[in-house]
Amino acid sequence: MPQDAFALSAPLLTTPLHDLHVELGARMVPFAGYAMPVQFPAGLMAEHLHTRLSAGLFDVSHMGQLRLVGPDAAAALESLMPVDVMGLAPGKQRYGLLLNDEGGIIDDLMFFNRDFAQGGDIFMIVNGACKAADIAHIQQKIGDRCEVIPMPEMALMALQGPQAVTALQRLAPGVEQLVFMTGGHFSMAGCDCFLTRSGYTGEDGFEISVHAAQADALARALLSQPEVKPVGLGARNSLRLEAGLCLYGHDIDLTTTPVEASLNWAIQKVRRTGGLRAGGFPGAEKILAQLDNPATLPRKRVGLMALERIPVRDHTALHTSGGALTGEVTSGLMGPTLNQPVAMAYVKPEHAALGTLVDALVRGKWVPMQVTAMPFLPARYHRG
Repeated sequence: MPQDAFALSAPLLTTPLHDLHVELGARMVPFAGYAMPVQFPAGLMAEHLHTRLSAGLFDVSHMGQLRLVGPDAAAALESLMPVDVMGLAPGKQRYGLLLNDEGGIIDDLMFFNRDFAQGGDIFMIVNGACKAADIAHIQQKIGDRCEVIPMPEMALMALQGPQAVTALQRLAPGVEQLVFMTGGHFSMAGCDCFLTRSGYTGEDGFEISVHAAQADALARALLSQPEVKPVGLGARNSLRLEAGLCLYGHDIDLTTTPVEASLNWAIQKVRRTGGLRAGGFPGAEKILAQLDNPATLPRKRVGLMALERIPVRDHTALHTSGGALTGEVTSGLMGPTLNQPVAMAYVKPEHAALGTLVDALVRGKWVPMQVTAMPFLPARYHRG
């Protein structure tokens, strides 16, 4: 069902920060069944640039949080994804992909080892629009091997930008010692939080899980820091696109495999052909064949930069210089930091090499675009 149809047929849910958003003058829109702030009075451009220069606070409480508990939890989760779950060290986080039997992507997610080997759990964050289906899928597939515990009582915020650590360490001394994709439990402004040094903007930053009852107090404490301003979904989208990061439902979905989506880096060596735990995940035969022989790919995700200052939007068709159809844009806009139109698209493999020129048809005009390396901006994750 289209998202706007859902919005018309069901009352929108609200996050624990809804009243704060309204107080701050946010423009609220339907997103994944929730009323979410698309932008604040400063506007998308200012919010985007502020995040790149200082620190932006995002409400991502619409996303799903869950725990997997039990001695078999890691092996069970690994049976659903082409990633190394069992080998993830305690205190570390990893990007994962839930797959269907055809190798299509059900959802992308983050998972964290909260010392599952010593009676802890695997903490997971999944996309908001997918969370009900994800949890049902996980429960059906591995619910007999471990406890699958949704966490609807928890809110989620992301503090992103080069000054995020400066602001956060005033409230939680010690967070500065974390490096990218690690995390832990902290107390901030009287609130008990679990946070990770991660995010989806290409910047250094943190994602903070906190009980819904404490979310408003924590958000206000963060916003009281001089570096921090509220940021909406509009800038979150432009930031992640400049960072070359996929948006589920646009750049990846049930029709795309991880290899077609250029997410090979998310499939560790141990799960590949010849690896210690090769295969054993849904769609393994197809995905391993694509990894071993890239020439068999029907299409490939690439980055594109327009050679004219004309934004090329989602679903725009792409053609070769000879006029043959080669693909379609899945995400595209004017990159605020780059001040240049950028896009992600799927094209035929023979047109995926860096430097290849393709033409996008925008309102009857041909716009030349060039296949470009991603991310469009260098990532600034804190790796220590």
